[in-house]
Formats: sequence, structure tokens, C-alpha cells
Amino acid sequence: MHSHHETPLGPSGPGSVVLDVGGGIGALVLNVPPAHDGREIEISREGFPRTHSQVRERRLGRGRVRYAAVYPDLPAGVYTLWRDESTPAAVVTVSGTEVTVADWPA
Repeated sequence: MHSHHETPLGPSGPGSVVLDVGGGIGALVLNVPPAHDGREIEISREGFPRTHSQVRERRLGRGRVRYAAVYPDLPAGVYTLWRDESTPAAVVTVSGTEVTVADWPA
């Protein structure tokens, strides 16, 4: 038996995140301020358990950098973004036909 350790992943380059959408399954890219780098941000859909993603540096090429959490394979619907365990930050509607891009609320 071996134990599983989650190692923080380094920055991802352009096009390294592949998101497969369609057939009622979408994806969410949540752009956040650089201060959130490395943080886990949870989201949830009514009636489903919370899921989370780690904020990572995304290099867009030409020296541009963005920080984002990516949530692949989300069933289409309305999701709550959680600031912490009990504080909702925003609500986002995820489409089942495309990648939804949202910005963390100030």
C-alpha cells in the first residue's frame, strides 16, 4: 500500500487544460485575484455535494498571467461559489454547451 499525497501543481501553460463540454456537461473557469493563488475554492449545485479546485497560475503567452480555478465536467446548472465554509460569494450558471468563464467577486 502506498499513501496518496496531493502535490501542488505548477503553473499551466496555454492550452494545457482540456475541457470537454457538451451533452449537458459544462465547465467553469473562475478567474481570481493573484492573492488567491494556491487556494482551494469550493462550489456547489443545489442537491449535490461541494466540489473544489485549486487556484493556479495560468500562463497565457506573451508574458500574460492569470490566476484561475478550473472545474471540468460540471452538469449544467446553477452553482454557488463559496468564500468560506458558510459564506456564499456568488452564483454562476454553468452552460451544458460551452465553457463558462466567471470572475471572483470583489
